Amino acid sequence: MPAAAPPTAPLARAELDQFKLARLRHLLATILPANAFYAAKLARVPVHPESLADLEAWPFTYKEEFVAGSHAGTPANLTWPADRYVRFHQTSGTHGRPLPVFDTADDWAWWMECWRAVLDRGSVRAGDRVLVASSFGPYAGFWSAFDAALDCGAMAVPTGGMSTLARLELARSLGATVLVATPSYALHLAEVARDHKIDTARLPVRMVVVAGEPGGSIPAVRARIAEAWGADVLDHAGATEVGPWGAGTLAGGGIDVIEPCFHAEFLAVETGRPAKPGELSELVLTTLGRTGAPVIRYRTGDLVRPHWPAAGTACPWVRLEGGILGRTDDMLVVRGINIFPGAIDDIVRSFPEIVEYRLTVESAASLDVLKLEVEDHLAAPDRVARELQVRLGLRVDVATVAPGSLPRFEGKGRRIIDHRTSAHTPSRPAVS
Repeated sequence: MPAAAPPTAPLARAELDQFKLARLRHLLATILPANAFYAAKLARVPVHPESLADLEAWPFTYKEEFVAGSHAGTPANLTWPADRYVRFHQTSGTHGRPLPVFDTADDWAWWMECWRAVLDRGSVRAGDRVLVASSFGPYAGFWSAFDAALDCGAMAVPTGGMSTLARLELARSLGATVLVATPSYALHLAEVARDHKIDTARLPVRMVVVAGEPGGSIPAVRARIAEAWGADVLDHAGATEVGPWGAGTLAGGGIDVIEPCFHAEFLAVETGRPAKPGELSELVLTTLGRTGAPVIRYRTGDLVRPHWPAAGTACPWVRLEGGILGRTDDMLVVRGINIFPGAIDDIVRSFPEIVEYRLTVESAASLDVLKLEVEDHLAAPDRVARELQVRLGLRVDVATVAPGSLPRFEGKGRRIIDHRTSAHTPSRPAVS
C-alpha cells in the first residue's frame, strides 16, 4: 500500500494523529519482517497498532544498540540489502563512537519533506542564495540542508574546505541571503568579520538558519546572532540517526516537532512516565517515513519541556518551549543543583562584551568548584560572577583570559568541561 501523502495544510489534532497512525502502520508493513533488528525487537508487540498510545508498551531503542549492532561499517537497523542504499553519513561521535548511517533514495526524499517544513517557515524559495557554512564531512545535517535548499529552488552554496574569512568574502561577493551554520559558528563568523572590518549586518543575509546546538532557542544567543547579522534567526533540530525532526519559528520561543514525519513521546526525568505539559522530560522519537533505516521509540537523550497547543491553534504540532534544554549526559549536577549548558550560554551571552567562554567543573576538598574563563573586552569578571550567582544560585570563579585564547567551533561547541569522577554524571531517566 502507498504511504500517506504529506498534508498540504495543517491538520487538526485528531486528524494529525490519524495521519500519523496511518504512516506508522505503513512503516511497519514495509519494514517487517525484512528489518531483522526491529523484527526481533517487536516480536512480542502488536505490529498493527490501533492507536498511537499502543506504542507505550513497546520497547525503547537506544543508540548503544545501534553502535553495538553495527558491523564492518554497516548499520544495525537496515531494512534492505546494503546495495539499495545510496547515501552514507555518520554521527559526530560527540557522545561515543561515531555511528554509521545509510539512507535509500526514498529515505532522502523523506529528509527533504522534513526540511521543507523548516525552510517554509523562513520562506526560502527560488532567488535565495543559501550559503552553507560548514566543512560538511560525513555528517548529515549540512548535506541535507544543502539538498533542501536545492529542493526549494534556491541556489545552494557549498563552502567545504574554505577558511572563515573566505566564507565571509563569498557571502559578500555572491550576495548570500540565507546563512546555515551552528550558533557558535554564526557568532564566530561575525567575530572574524569585525576583525576584518566587514559589517555583517550590512550584508544581504536576511535569515540565519542554525542547528547542531541549543543556541537558536536561547534568547541571549539568538539575540546576539540576530544583531550581528541584522537578520532573522530560524532554529532547527535533528540528528543523523533520526532525521531533521524540529522546526523553530522566526519569532523564537522554542521548537515544534515536525509531527507529520515523527511521533514524539516524552518521559518525565523524575519518574520515567509520560510527561505532563511543561515537565522536564527526555524526548523519544519514532520516524514515520524513513523505511530504509527506521528508528522506533528512540531515546534521543535530549531534555525538553513539551507543550501541546490548544484546540484550534493554527499549528497543532507539539512545541518544546525553549527548544532543547540539554542532554541527559550533558546535564551537570553541581552541589545538588541541575545546570544545563543552555542556561550558562544564556547568561554569558547576555554580556555583549564577552566574545567566548569556557566553564570547567572540578572537585576540591569534596566540594564542586565552577571556574569560568571569559574573553571579555571590559575585563570585568565580577559582573559576570554576580549574574551567575543570582540566576544559578551558585558561586562561580570567573577569570578574564587573553583574546583569541579559547577554542572556536565550526561544529558543535564544547564549552563545558567536567573533570569530576563519573559518579557525578547524571544517569539516564528512569524507565517504568
